[in-house]
Amino acid sequence: MGTFWNEVESAPRERIEEIQREGIEEAVRWATERVPFWRERLRERGLRPEEIRSPEDLPKIPFTTKSDLRYQYPLGLSAVQREEIILFQATSGTTGRPVIVPYARGDLEVWAECVSRALWAAGVRVEDVCQNAYSYGLFTGGLGYHYGAERIGCAIIPASAGYVQRQVLLLRDLGPTVLLSTPTYALRIAEEAERMGVDLKGLPLKVGHFGAEPWSEGLRKELERRMGIRAHEMYGLTEMRGPGVAFSCEYFQLHINEDCFYPEVIDPVTEEPLEEGEEGELVLTPLGRSALPLLRYRTGDFTALDRSPCRCGRTLVRMRRVRGRIEEMIVLGRERFFPVDVEEVLLGFPELTPHYLIRLLEGEAVRVEVEVREGTLKGKRKGIKEEIREEVRRKLGIEVMVELLEPGRVPRSEGKARRVQRG
Repeated sequence: MGTFWNEVESAPRERIEEIQREGIEEAVRWATERVPFWRERLRERGLRPEEIRSPEDLPKIPFTTKSDLRYQYPLGLSAVQREEIILFQATSGTTGRPVIVPYARGDLEVWAECVSRALWAAGVRVEDVCQNAYSYGLFTGGLGYHYGAERIGCAIIPASAGYVQRQVLLLRDLGPTVLLSTPTYALRIAEEAERMGVDLKGLPLKVGHFGAEPWSEGLRKELERRMGIRAHEMYGLTEMRGPGVAFSCEYFQLHINEDCFYPEVIDPVTEEPLEEGEEGELVLTPLGRSALPLLRYRTGDFTALDRSPCRCGRTLVRMRRVRGRIEEMIVLGRERFFPVDVEEVLLGFPELTPHYLIRLLEGEAVRVEVEVREGTLKGKRKGIKEEIREEVRRKLGIEVMVELLEPGRVPRSEGKARRVQRG
């Protein structure tokens, strides 16, 4: 293997587009032959499957949403026989029925391939040892990263999430070179290591691969500083198998695995397609998927696409770092922002930690609660609060109250951090 895990990563655009045309045609054929839901969807539009043969034809097909998957619970959209399914995973189901995701053997092969590319791009090689601190359960993160690292040939420590002291001991005693987790859990591990007197920078650890939640460039740099690593990113979602939809290259640009996912960006209100570079909702059509074919799935994630050349040599389309899910967007009057936008502002202040909460109070009032670093003088805090308010006003156009907290006051997370609370 050279710079790239798979030659498709740097293939001419013409070749990638050819793969996509073939993949879209096959995805539509497979879905409509195997799943009554899809036959009815196309029939309602007066469409025949053979009419969808290219990306240009895709907009003729209605969007698919999470509600469709929940309505077809548990396996109404499955395209294979039960005996062909070798794995089930699911969304958390905290806001309704969970979405059950079945996998056939070929689906696991594609999944492992996508994650392998991501790890390889981060410099992970066969001699590396990966500590996997993602949950090994119905959540897709743990197994997805496991399959990708296994495909490369790495040794794997299946630490799973939880028991943060044990994470530090494993890092110290077994000397893994790669940490896999959510960014906020990595931050918690770094804090615990400091509390235990373990210098992570003196350990073999060199790469962190993080995802499953929105995070800012400021947090990436914070993790690199505290852990002595290069912090890379993965984008994915359960409905698209899990991690592996997109990954960061050595220049920290997110590349979509276009031979496995066809991306569109739409205006979330008008549902009209947006031009390249315009920010909107990401829509994905998985290619080469057997057990759960989906056509034009609305991810709810806010991003933009960029097909211009990347310095890394990959020709795969780039996507902007996801700022958040549309339902996570905070609307104050005419202004709209995501929690990660506030995080980016806060991490511009060296006196602050990356631990914060955004409280939505009555009457559209917002209070940002953020921890200060140890040693920050109390006499400076009033000035810091005013500076934060001014910077939030300048960058986001909103007025906020600011409360500075002592270290340790914001609850820590072992998975995805909850940044917004009401009241």
